[in-house]
Amino acid sequence: MEIFLKILLVLFSVGLIAVVLLQKGKSAGLSGAITGGAEHLFGKQKARGLDLFLQRLTVALAVGFFVLALVVSYFVQQ
Repeated sequence: MEIFLKILLVLFSVGLIAVVLLQKGKSAGLSGAITGGAEHLFGKQKARGLDLFLQRLTVALAVGFFVLALVVSYFVQQ
């Protein structure tokens, strides 16, 4: 059981890394923040399509990763 959970944890972590790297950057660095990059943060533009899917998948993988990390640490401790 412990080995299965560890393998699942590694898969979640690799998946999380891949999904984060697939996402587009939200601003163009420091120059984007100064010249109006905050407009994307507070603007009325909502993510659609692939961007929305990647955001939701990132949240799901992150939650799964943290829950699995807690479960694995519990089993290793015993």
